[in-house]
Amino acid sequence: MGIFTDMDRRRFTAALATGLALPFTTSAAPAPRRPLLPARLKRGDTVGLITPASFIDDDSLQRAYQQIEGLGLTVKPGRYLRSEHGFLAGSDRERLDDLHAMFADRDVKAVWCARGGYGSARLLPALNYDLIRRNPKILIGYSDITALLNAITNQTGLVTYHGPVGSSEFTPYTERHMRNALLEGEAWQRIELPDGATEQYIIHPGIATGSLWGGNLSLLAAMVGTKAVPDLEGKVLFIEEVGEKPYRVDRMLTQLRQAWQLQRCAGIMLGLFHDCEADAGDRSLTLRETLTDRLGDLGIPVAYGLPIGHIKDMCTLPVGGTVRFSALDFYIEPSV
Repeated sequence: MGIFTDMDRRRFTAALATGLALPFTTSAAPAPRRPLLPARLKRGDTVGLITPASFIDDDSLQRAYQQIEGLGLTVKPGRYLRSEHGFLAGSDRERLDDLHAMFADRDVKAVWCARGGYGSARLLPALNYDLIRRNPKILIGYSDITALLNAITNQTGLVTYHGPVGSSEFTPYTERHMRNALLEGEAWQRIELPDGATEQYIIHPGIATGSLWGGNLSLLAAMVGTKAVPDLEGKVLFIEEVGEKPYRVDRMLTQLRQAWQLQRCAGIMLGLFHDCEADAGDRSLTLRETLTDRLGDLGIPVAYGLPIGHIKDMCTLPVGGTVRFSALDFYIEPSV
């Protein structure tokens, strides 16, 4: 299936009005189990701030404090928040202890990851899923935190949140969608593209509804063969990436195709793959050609350029919640 241009999109919309047959897919998942929803945050609530992956520098930590406190919340730092062990924010035991301690602490109403980096997947074999299930609360982060979000949701049923880490820049767009997802008195709203978005394209048109799973492509590929991700039949998968050349993107998507039978997904939402083009002079497909080659023949809705990933304006998504996704008009409707 070729890539849809803006002209294709206009022809497609006109065709819908006249009843012409086009390769449009509407896909819905089987009825999922009822997700375990954490309570929303109220002004004055305490949020546990942890670093389950890489070390956070002083400036980034200060920004995390200021932004979270700016939401009317109180920050409680993890005991090992400033630990350092090579490229990690402390030993595996220290980072795991902080995660468990925040879930066990009844005064803590949410667990906010201060940054990503690398290391979250190292914690999966020792996670206390029973502890987390007995103490359901918000867990939010993205990038390397993909490993924790998917594993915890898959093993406990608790909806987790793919959204800004504490040190991300809370732009008005980012903060608005984060508030809609997390704060009491707010509600999920349709997620549409931020103003000025120009990098979107349709790989296969259609509308998909289903339970939502996914995150960073490198982490998803690394989790193949683990219990972190469920059977994706009828699920909506979302993927983002940063700093990987097209041949690496190709390799990881090929792995997911072969391991997870991606054609059985309800649909695939692609965020913005920042800094993922080949260098000038490289013998390479473009990123767009690579994504189309690996995902365009699946026969399910696929679109690129949703506000997900290592970008300035990012949305917050409910991992394990239900979404409706349009690979035509580029919107996401979480219904959790």
